[in-house]
Amino acid sequence: MIIYEPIMLAMPLTDRIKEHIIREKTLPDAETVRKILTDLGLEKSCLDRELALFKSRHVLVLVLSSREYLTIDIISSSGDLSDAMELMIYHDKTLDSYIVEIVPANELEFEGNIGVEPIIIDAKTFKLKSSPVLGHFEKEKGEVFLVIDESTYKKWEESNKTDYCPICGAKELLWHEKVAYCDSCGFGVKVVKE
Repeated sequence: MIIYEPIMLAMPLTDRIKEHIIREKTLPDAETVRKILTDLGLEKSCLDRELALFKSRHVLVLVLSSREYLTIDIISSSGDLSDAMELMIYHDKTLDSYIVEIVPANELEFEGNIGVEPIIIDAKTFKLKSSPVLGHFEKEKGEVFLVIDESTYKKWEESNKTDYCPICGAKELLWHEKVAYCDSCGFGVKVVKE
């Protein structure tokens, strides 16, 4: 797994948070998120009860927690806010669902959720009600790919959105077997066996 940009941390972090909610049947607390971040290779820089700062060579992560929601801001260590991502994690009482959204800081380029759809998990059954496209990033022969498993691809295919890039939202994906390329953002998407 590589992390050069905020998006490269946001997607695998969101995937881990989704797995936690389904497995533990609750929202993660700040300590759980801190553990996930260190597992993903970030180091603690500042810890407080409601605030934590993590860093790696390429990104800074700010975790803000309250009783009702968690907000995670991921910023490029260069300070360039145009690449920044924000994760919002909360229980939507109207939908009676747990929601995890990845929203770009620069909404001028892309409006909506990164990963095509937000994570929506039913609060009673803990079944996934949406089809998010999440995975991790790998570099191969000079190209960077979002790597997803076959089950994620099948759900994505059922949603009829496989022509939309899960990274930038553009309707620019060009598929060749189980690999796609986006002309808009330059990332690739690769489907691998589970």
